[in-house]
Amino acid sequence: MTVCEAPGKVYLFGEHAVVYGEPAVPAAIERRARVTAEPREDDHVRVTAEDLSLDGFTVEYAGGTGDRPDIDAPAPLVEAAMGYVDAAVRQARSAADAPDAGFDITVESEIPLGAGLGSSAAVVVAGIDAATRALGEPLDRKELADRAYRAEFEVQEGQASRADTFCSTMGGAVRVEGDDCEAIDAPNLPFVIGFDGGAGDTGALVAGVRELREEYRFAADTVRAIGDIVRDGEELLAEAVPEADPSRELLEELGDLMDFNHGLLAALGVSARSLDAMVWAARDAGAHGAKLTGAGGGGCIVALDPGAETPTALSFTQGCEEAFRAELATEGVRVVEP
Repeated sequence: MTVCEAPGKVYLFGEHAVVYGEPAVPAAIERRARVTAEPREDDHVRVTAEDLSLDGFTVEYAGGTGDRPDIDAPAPLVEAAMGYVDAAVRQARSAADAPDAGFDITVESEIPLGAGLGSSAAVVVAGIDAATRALGEPLDRKELADRAYRAEFEVQEGQASRADTFCSTMGGAVRVEGDDCEAIDAPNLPFVIGFDGGAGDTGALVAGVRELREEYRFAADTVRAIGDIVRDGEELLAEAVPEADPSRELLEELGDLMDFNHGLLAALGVSARSLDAMVWAARDAGAHGAKLTGAGGGGCIVALDPGAETPTALSFTQGCEEAFRAELATEGVRVVEP
């Protein structure tokens, strides 16, 4: 039995624009998905899903993972819970040259599904790592991140970015621009997360931005402006002391950029009333900056505030289901004792 866990993430800057070759800076957070993989004697895959913002269930199926399991559960529920696990199993089998390998897999996650915190990336990264290690064929981090990206690319029908899976694999803050990914230094930023209990439709939101960008020049200019914000943010991070508590001045400057980034994302139509309400509640409570994180349409916002005011304010904000702190996860995917 092999157990691996991988962190979720927030975007400091750059979501949506990263799809068009602009840079983005996500940062891993200490909310993790844990995957347990144990090889079987046959080619069956048995998956137990727990704590995935869904009622737990167990399914078992044989042969290729392209066949959907036949269980008495709503189809969207099965697709959401199984699609990324299927893709992770296919990548693990390919990497280990074991096309008939079977597994008993357990997935547990403290990352809300579809909320912009990288839940699918964390499950895929931890799943491939656990499965290949269980087969005696562990991958180096570069190949693991690449295979995890390919799995997400497949499931999301070409809409995936390398940002989520690379960040979950490596931990810390990373810079992504096209296919180029690198870890960058970052201070111990005081993240506060607000979650509205919902989830946006990533595919529809990405398609909506694409339509705007193709129809209106100002939308294309907005995407480029988000890239400029990312580059300014990178310069600020480069001047900070890695893994140290940031100065108030740095938090204020980063927060200003986050505020601008949220405004541009809202102009592209990917925010939501609940997200805007949480952003403004955080700012009114004294947060240095706040923005949506991820695809938008619902899900989470991220704010910068070392004090207690912002999480308290969010907990009393209409539409906010949960508010919590999240430390920077300096370690990416890791093996844990079962």
